[in-house]
Amino acid sequence: MRIHHVAMFVSDLERTKEFFIKYFNATCGDMYHNKMTGLRTYMLMFSDGAKLEIMNRPDAHSVDKAGFGLGYSHISFSVGSKEKVDELTGLMQSDGYKVMSGPRVTGDGFYESCVLDHECNHIEITV
Repeated sequence: MRIHHVAMFVSDLERTKEFFIKYFNATCGDMYHNKMTGLRTYMLMFSDGAKLEIMNRPDAHSVDKAGFGLGYSHISFSVGSKEKVDELTGLMQSDGYKVMSGPRVTGDGFYESCVLDHECNHIEITV
């Protein structure tokens, strides 16, 4: 058994799609639009077969992402090396994204950073 995909609601569907394409080399399928509910989605695919569905609909509501609430915490991307973690973190920071932590070796031995995307989702970048 394996997880087929993870999904998340976002405010700005197009900007979120471009974020994952630019920084994580995602490819994107066609937009799905359910005219009855207003739901719009894109399925993003990554080179290792992982998939992320990004969704938007008129009745979606925001939640406070600043703290440590229950539920979704972060998405972690393995980029293959410490150098790539450093490089991607630096690029995102120079593009105006807030680096929450790292790059650093964590207490459990991972080399990683955590960056907030444009909607304050925690994006972890690791080896």
